[in-house]
Amino acid sequence: MRKKVILTATLIGLLVLLAGCGQINEDITSESTGIWDEYFVYPLSWLITYFAELFSENYGLSIVIVTVLIRLVLLPLNIKQLKSSKGMQEIQPQLKELQQKYSSKDAKTQQKLQQETMNLFQKNGVNPMAGCLPILVQMPILIAFYHAIMRTAEIEKHDFLWFQLGQPDPYFILPIVAAAATFLQQKLMMAGMSNQSNNMMPQMTMMLYMMPIMIGVTAIFFPSALALYWVVGNIFMVAQTIFIRKPMMKDVGGSEK
Repeated sequence: MRKKVILTATLIGLLVLLAGCGQINEDITSESTGIWDEYFVYPLSWLITYFAELFSENYGLSIVIVTVLIRLVLLPLNIKQLKSSKGMQEIQPQLKELQQKYSSKDAKTQQKLQQETMNLFQKNGVNPMAGCLPILVQMPILIAFYHAIMRTAEIEKHDFLWFQLGQPDPYFILPIVAAAATFLQQKLMMAGMSNQSNNMMPQMTMMLYMMPIMIGVTAIFFPSALALYWVVGNIFMVAQTIFIRKPMMKDVGGSEK
């Protein structure tokens, strides 16, 4: 779990870093070159433009539609990640028994603990790093969509609801909603992980507050089109947590009683 927290924080930092790096200030077109632009960014930009033209050049609605489509495509990966988390929770009592049995800090005992832990993982078909793979697969897609929004010139010329897509939200409504949705998502995830060991609570609590703050502050200064993407994506993840994650993790809690 600690590795997942560190990995997630690193990837979030990478996303923020990419905001000011690379070709982020260059418009994306069909003539853009390079693997990243040709096969990741431009197809998503084309998809945004396609749906916008389908709905009378409503680029805001297009961003909402494409965001939901991307989340639906990534849903199987998220379910795989949830199953990995569920498997880890199911063997938590056995892990605790091993930690108590091999509590000595000498090298020989710790080596034995590692061997027994790996045997437990293999016996139950659990891979502790499997939950990280979906994150690694998702991030290039999500970052490419971020680039597509920032580099599609037509987006910044249009309005949606009360804001201009190419400018920050003047009323700070989107940043607040994005931060609140992120916080709710993290809170629901923590509720589903109530059976995790207590020593992981500080890291989980850190993520609970760090991610909403990072998303909210960044959304204040970035174009509203990107904040809209975060809002829709986070609301989707909240719904996913409520309808998929919580029932799945509740089964784990029930099996332990």
